[in-house]
Amino acid sequence: MKQNKIIVSDTSYNSNDPYDLILSNISVVNLLNEEGFEVENMHEDSIIGYYLDYYLAQYSNGNFSQFVWNSGWSPELNRNIEEGLRKIGAQKHLALFLEQSSIVENLEEGELEKYLKSEYFGPNKTRDKLKNSSFYSLEEDLIVLHSQWLRNHQDLQVLPLEEMFSELEKLVGRKINRS
Repeated sequence: MKQNKIIVSDTSYNSNDPYDLILSNISVVNLLNEEGFEVENMHEDSIIGYYLDYYLAQYSNGNFSQFVWNSGWSPELNRNIEEGLRKIGAQKHLALFLEQSSIVENLEEGELEKYLKSEYFGPNKTRDKLKNSSFYSLEEDLIVLHSQWLRNHQDLQVLPLEEMFSELEKLVGRKINRS
C-alpha cells in the first residue's frame, strides 16, 4: 500500500513551536521504517522533510564536512535535500548546498573515498576544505520554512494520536506495538 498523505499529529499542528510539526513527520517516518514499511511506498514529501531535517541537524552540529562524512555522500539523499530546499523556498540554503556540492564533486580523484574512510577528527585537510560556516549566518530559517511548507502541504493529514496509529496500521497491514 502507498502512503498518499503526510500524517502528523493535531498536537504538533497546533503547537506554537514550528519544529513540533517537523518532528511529528519524522516520528511517522521512523515508525514506518521500524515496522518494515518500504521507503518507496512512503509519501515522497514526507521523506524529503525527513532528509531536510537530517541535513539541518548534521550541518548545525558539525558543518558541511560532517554532513558529507556521516551521509557517505549519497546521490539519492543529495537529490532529496536539493529538491526539499527548492520546495520549501530556501533559496539561500539551496545556493550554499549547490556551492558546497560542487566542491565535493570537484575533489581530486579518490579524495572523497579517502575522506569517507578516514577518521573525522584530528588533522584532516579534506574535512577542512569542505567546511563553510556561512550556513550559520544565512538569514533564512530552515525550520520555519520547512514547517510552513508542511503546514500548507496539499497532502497533509492532521489527526489525533489514536487516529494516526489507526491510519499507520492500515498502511503496514497490522497492529503496531505502541509501547
